[in-house]
Amino acid sequence: MMQHWITLPILWPLLTGVLLIFMARAGRDAKRAVSLVSALVSLPIMILLVQQAMTDQIQVYALGNWVPPFGIVLVLDRLTALLLLMTSILAIMALLYGIRGDDKPGRNFHPLFHFQLVGIYGAFLTGDLFNLFVFFEILLISSYGLLMHGAGPARTRATLHYVILNLTGSALFLIGVGTLYGMLGTLNMADLAVQMRNIPVEDAPIVQAAGLILLVVFGLKAAMLPLYFWLPNAYSSASPSVASLFAIMTKVGVYAVLRVHGLLYGPEAGVVAGSIMAWVWPIAALTIVFGAFGVIGARTLKRAVSYLVIVSVGTLLIVAATEDQQTLVGGIYYLIHSTFITAALFLIADIISEQRGATQDYLAPAQPLAQPRLLAVIFFFSAASVAGLPPLSGFIGKALILTGSAGASFAVVMWFVMLGAGLVGLISMSRAGSTIFWRVSESTAIGRKADRMKLAVALMLLALSPLLTIFAEPVIQYAQATATQLLNTTGYIEAVLGPSALGVQ
Repeated sequence: MMQHWITLPILWPLLTGVLLIFMARAGRDAKRAVSLVSALVSLPIMILLVQQAMTDQIQVYALGNWVPPFGIVLVLDRLTALLLLMTSILAIMALLYGIRGDDKPGRNFHPLFHFQLVGIYGAFLTGDLFNLFVFFEILLISSYGLLMHGAGPARTRATLHYVILNLTGSALFLIGVGTLYGMLGTLNMADLAVQMRNIPVEDAPIVQAAGLILLVVFGLKAAMLPLYFWLPNAYSSASPSVASLFAIMTKVGVYAVLRVHGLLYGPEAGVVAGSIMAWVWPIAALTIVFGAFGVIGARTLKRAVSYLVIVSVGTLLIVAATEDQQTLVGGIYYLIHSTFITAALFLIADIISEQRGATQDYLAPAQPLAQPRLLAVIFFFSAASVAGLPPLSGFIGKALILTGSAGASFAVVMWFVMLGAGLVGLISMSRAGSTIFWRVSESTAIGRKADRMKLAVALMLLALSPLLTIFAEPVIQYAQATATQLLNTTGYIEAVLGPSALGVQ
């Protein structure tokens, strides 16, 4: 029975989404209850999967008992389990925030929310490229609806750009997948990794071209330079609960780069070894630089947070490009920190915006806030964490990455852009804070105090930063074991295809 638990992250939100469609005419409270209970039930499932992953045995589930490389396989390792748990926590927080008003404008918010989870969970779990495409499409179609939820000109424009770009990305994805299938005759990731080790030199350019096409696709999902221009508009115009859930969406793209390119084009990939990651680090460095420019040039707080998401994506991609265990440890820690802190910042920006009247989150003088001291403390704390000030989790994550990357060939560039982006982020958030909390008019506050539930959710997400600092040692130990498992491509292949998979070739 326990071997079937790996399917629950996909089946459970899928069933919930279908049930919520049939409840379209039911009362809002009933739909909220079903949606929230489903998300809460998911959490112990994810914790159980993390416990299973901590045995260091990669679990493989073949749907329909079709032996890999045939059929559909789900694969659970430490990195997948961690991302499933993070998504589950984020989904609960986003729902708790969303049921305080974000779900009112339409009746499809909750089904779309759970179908979005199906896509995200499936993308993390799948063991083959075609189903990665399928789950990408599920999460994208759901995200189109969630982004448009509430309508309005800004959301419509952002959604239009988002849809066009992602439809282009989907077409490129099919071209890349089709090219690999045409050359290697399989789409199972483990089997592809085996075939990669034995391709003839004359086939290498085509296989490398397919890898570069997939890098463009994953880079678009992750918001990598020059494909990030959709993100600031989309994230800043989305409802706050949706924006906070979207904080994990870019990590799906980063995960795909780590999983697909790390496995297929890694150091053991024969004549194509390292051919893709060589492109990643300069693009990632430029992503950090342009993201930092975006933060300092942002005119609204939500756009500044959106650019901070881009900086975090660049940081994670440059970590992936090192293919170094110690750097990956820092990257995994930073992945947890950056996801939760940017999600919290989207919610905090919304709470501040609601108290500033017509000025909303524009970085311009406005009326005083109804809760200036409380929100100033919360904002200061979140800004310090995202900028990487000690002793918060942002500092630990960056310190681990910088110390771990000392031996990388591009370490000097990496240090320069990461430290520079941190300084720019600190200056930008200081400027935003001084504008919002100090440059206020002489009038009295007319905004209402923050909804207690919304405030509590933002604080709970924010509290994960000091918790990551307090429990840094076990988190780093988990990250070390995860990095070791991630770099052991032979272990992944043997877990999926069997111990004789490499010997047979």
